[in-house]
Amino acid sequence: MYILEINNLKIKIKKKTIIKKINIKIKPGEIHILMGPNGSGKSTLSLAIAGNKKYKIKKGIIKINNKIINKIKIDERAKMGLFVSFQNTIEISGLNNELFLYKSTNIIRNYNKKKKLNILEFKKKIKKKIKLLNYPKKLLKRSLNKGFSGGEKKKNDILQILLLKPKISILDEIDSGLDIDSLKNVSKIINNLKNKKMSFIIITHNIKIYDYLNIDKVHILNNGKIIKSGKKNIIKIIEKKGYKKI
Repeated sequence: MYILEINNLKIKIKKKTIIKKINIKIKPGEIHILMGPNGSGKSTLSLAIAGNKKYKIKKGIIKINNKIINKIKIDERAKMGLFVSFQNTIEISGLNNELFLYKSTNIIRNYNKKKKLNILEFKKKIKKKIKLLNYPKKLLKRSLNKGFSGGEKKKNDILQILLLKPKISILDEIDSGLDIDSLKNVSKIINNLKNKKMSFIIITHNIKIYDYLNIDKVHILNNGKIIKSGKKNIIKIIEKKGYKKI
């Protein structure tokens, strides 16, 4: 069974077709990389999978665990095991970060028919996660992502994944704002989660991240289509000769 399956997907924004034909199949425990020039449709694809209403599916289907999600609401997609981190992370003033993480964790646990965590149990759990991530504890007391640096926002995304344990995570430029040590640590965490049968699509331009991730497949997106899929060696070709060679 595939965790995520995208078949012949076509996406429009207003009257403009951005995604023309996309086919991707991801098994449990796989890491797929999505690359391509600016404006090729990478972020559009992630937003469409997330369920943003601005992005209209004109053709094709998206499945999670063999269930079509084309018309399913955003929150239901999340409960089913989809997590999407955006290139430009949302800031919400007045919403305490720790409370948001606590409520989100229990919503997902309830959906999966697991026992609700009380606040003390949650604090014990999150203490382990922030230590693993080298995450500043003070960020838990702030409003969600408000005043966070770029790297802190990305760490907050990874913290959510560690707590919510989604089946498939789509990470749009997760490396943005991370220093080299944080990049290595985040990559190590993703690799460990992959070994627990959690799957990832990672959208990035940063060639360096490929040295640290256990990648299963690379997809090159251009002009709304996947023009090539293959193994990690594709990245070396792009690094030396650019996208035109592909």
